[in-house]
This record gives sequence, C-alpha cells and structure tokens, in this order.
Amino acid sequence: AGLAAPSPTYAGPPPPPRGGGSPTATSLPFADFAEPSARYEPAPVDEPSAFPLGTARAQMFDNFIVAQNGDSLLLVDQHAAHERLVYERFKAQLAAGPVASQLQLIPVVVELSEDDCARLAEAAPVLEKLGLSLERFGTRAVAVRETPALLGQPDVAGLVQDLADGLAEWDSTAALADRLEAIIGRMACHGSVRSGRRLKLEEMNALLREMEATPHAGQCIHGRPTYVELRKADIERLFGRTR
Repeated sequence: AGLAAPSPTYAGPPPPPRGGGSPTATSLPFADFAEPSARYEPAPVDEPSAFPLGTARAQMFDNFIVAQNGDSLLLVDQHAAHERLVYERFKAQLAAGPVASQLQLIPVVVELSEDDCARLAEAAPVLEKLGLSLERFGTRAVAVRETPALLGQPDVAGLVQDLADGLAEWDSTAALADRLEAIIGRMACHGSVRSGRRLKLEEMNALLREMEATPHAGQCIHGRPTYVELRKADIERLFGRTR
C-alpha cells in the first residue's frame, strides 16, 4: 500500500485557549507525551553546508548539540568536545612557553592528606609551567596562589584534589615530565563546559567552529567520539523510505 502521505509542515504549537489555563487534550493531539528536553531555537541565517560540522539547530538533554550539515545531522557531546579543545589549547601554550596563569586575590587553601601534599609539592615545578602555582601550607594542606587562565574560574579545591588523586594513581617511577599529558588531561576536564549546562545558539556554533580548527577534535582525550553523524539516507531508512 506504500507509505502514508507525510504530515503537514509543523507550524509551531497552537495558541493557548482563551481565558488562560493550559491546552487540553482536544487542542493538543500529543498531550500525553512529556515535554521534550530539547530547546527550540530559531534557525540561523548561515547555510548549514557552509561548515564541515554544520550549523547548530538545538540542544538536547542540556549536553548534546544538534547540528545540520547539508544532508547530514550531527550530534555533538559538548563536554567531550570542549575538553579536547581545552586540552589542545594547553598543549599549544605549553609548546610556546609557560601556560598563562591568573592570580588568586586570596590564596585558596586546600586540605589534603600528608601524602597528597608531599606529591603535589614534588610536582609543583611542573604544575607551575601549566599555570598552577601552589605550595605547602602546614603538613596537611596546600595554598594555591595562581591557576591556569585557560580554566576561567575553576573549582580550585576540586582541581587540586583531582590532581592529587592522579599523582597517587600514576606510576611513581615515571618522571613527572612523562606524565605531563595526563596532568594536562586532568586540568582540561576542569576547564571544559559541563554536561547539563544550557548553551546559547551562538555558543554552540562557536564550539563547532573551534572544533573544525582544532586537531583531533573528533575524539575526546579518552578516545571516545565527540560527535556522531547521521546522513539523510540513514534517517530515511529508519522510516522505511528506501528507494
């Protein structure tokens, strides 16, 4: 019998009923469905085919960017993608010299175990090259005086504790310089946009454009994909629209 005729073009939700109140089941055919978590944004002016990763259309579940590129739909993991971008920025700055830092108006004191404090004190010269300046503050705390400018306003205590945990896990016989990329990876995670953060359309597009200009942007620093692509033909097959 073939496929049914496609439904009319969606023209937006119906107006609310006169006199206030909520739309009823008679005015909304799908009233039993939960409100989708994707936020509607008006389509941008740019043609989606003008960019390799397309143009952002919406954000889903406060973590995934929906973009269109010509005949493809792309889903981008905003945290994983931004983590890669921050990681590559760290590496580029480090290759040119010490990573830029920002001074804390008041040093942040972070309480830790004696062993963690000792490991951080040993790693302090390497951490300083990455923009993190700290020193021991008694036997069970460190004082953080500067943080990497790339990270904006990070959770300093969380960052230091995460680095301390990493130093405890990594092979103690390896030179700190050999663990540099692992340290940068830990820092990059703290500087990236978090899952659950709502982004404006221009922020989504800025992220896509930076991904296009950044090496290895297709994978996060843990080796997972930062985006997946569904071509129009793949989507049509899902609906039985094969030719």
